[in-house]
Amino acid sequence: MRRSKRLTAAERALWSAFPSGDWVDLRNGEREHDDPARAHTWGRERQIRAEVITELLLGAAERQPGRVPALRLAGARVVGDLNLSESALETTLHLLNCHAGGVDLTDATTRSVRLRGCELDRVIASRAQVSGVFDLNGSTIAHGVRIDNARIEGQLRISHATVGSPPPPGASSESGHYDVREPESPLVGRSQHEWAIWAGGVAVTGAVFLRELTATGGIRMIGGAFPGGLYLRGAQITALGPIAINLDYCTAGAVELDDGFTARGTVRMRSGTITGTLFISDATLIAEDRSLHVTHMQIDELVLLPRHIEGEVNLRYSRIGVLSDRPGSYPSRVLLDGLTYESMRGTWSVDDRIAWLARDTRGYRPHPYEQLAAWYRRIGHESDARRVLLAKRRRQTGTRRPRARMAGALLDVTVGYGYRSWLAGVWAALLLTAGTLVFSTWRPTKVDPDEMRTFYPFVYTLDLLVPVSVFEARGAWEPVGWTVWVAWTLIVSGWVLATALIAGATRILRPGA
Repeated sequence: MRRSKRLTAAERALWSAFPSGDWVDLRNGEREHDDPARAHTWGRERQIRAEVITELLLGAAERQPGRVPALRLAGARVVGDLNLSESALETTLHLLNCHAGGVDLTDATTRSVRLRGCELDRVIASRAQVSGVFDLNGSTIAHGVRIDNARIEGQLRISHATVGSPPPPGASSESGHYDVREPESPLVGRSQHEWAIWAGGVAVTGAVFLRELTATGGIRMIGGAFPGGLYLRGAQITALGPIAINLDYCTAGAVELDDGFTARGTVRMRSGTITGTLFISDATLIAEDRSLHVTHMQIDELVLLPRHIEGEVNLRYSRIGVLSDRPGSYPSRVLLDGLTYESMRGTWSVDDRIAWLARDTRGYRPHPYEQLAAWYRRIGHESDARRVLLAKRRRQTGTRRPRARMAGALLDVTVGYGYRSWLAGVWAALLLTAGTLVFSTWRPTKVDPDEMRTFYPFVYTLDLLVPVSVFEARGAWEPVGWTVWVAWTLIVSGWVLATALIAGATRILRPGA
């Protein structure tokens, strides 16, 4: 003990316990009094200087053969900042219910770091190499966590914690050591002080647990790698800028935003890969502009069943294996162009799905309709596919010039743009019935009185309706009085129906074209 003469009683106890890895517990057993938030009431007997902890971790104490050293401290008020940057630590650090300033592990190599239930000013571990668990569970970190480009060969845990954001440029944190004056990031266009957790490029071999986290400021994990999954169940994220969570270019085994998860700001995921499931279930997403931005993503399964959602949802150009959702999963504004999916689950009718496509705020886009129709065909619902394609033609016609809209409306009424060719038969039957009744009552006159021919109202009506005279009744009989208009109507209608049927049979209007 090279420093024993200059150590307080608490520090001597810590120095003695370190070689064997034993706990030094300075708590008195009273839960309220032991709360780190009340550390200002703790006496000198519970104070330990940060420099003593630093010296122990850097190897100042003598080692004991056959024992694994570790620093395990509970209920202490650590005076000063723990500056362990660029160090190589061969022991674990475990602080429980302690109060400390900042903890700096920038460019450090260390074993497990556990800062549980603590009151801290800020935690920085940029580019750190952690061989084990990085645990901040239950802690309150006033001015944010920075672990960008860190490598953690274990789990990252910041569950049940409360994390604030760094002070804005020009201000200082409580300790004055972690002032951040960095230029705006070109990727997000926002200063770092808007982010509670700044973790771009972080790689965690195990799972990342941010359950029940309360963050004032966003979570930025651009380019992160989380093969064990990212779990934010019940987390409450309040953005200080437009973005609450930024997971652009991330890869993850799964992402869970469920069981009461709340984000006030955009949840953004772009150009990443989720090899498992993205759960957005029983969650609240609120943003003034866009609440969910999931574009150019590769996702095995998306479960989109939020409790409440406000703000535009953007799923453009994402590739999803299974899409599980419901009509209430989406707000009034949805962007779906380029979205592809292999399967869909949910209690949707085909009318609900068509209305879903119509929510696209950027106007008519053919791809969403074709994608939905293709899925209905894959599951054997050909009639539903035809209804989707009919809705596509109707919306497309609405974007054209007045003359084209009139022609489209005629095709819609007569043959449903080729997807309801049976309508032509219905119209023909109605016209045949009406014409037969009219000419049965008001018979036409015979053009050649000497011709021996019997008049049949049905045959005469059919001959008028067919564009090319088949029974030669049209030339043998001449309508009288107002029935001339009936005859002309039948002739014109016959040409219209024939033209519509021909148009409906072309490749342009055939289903699947």
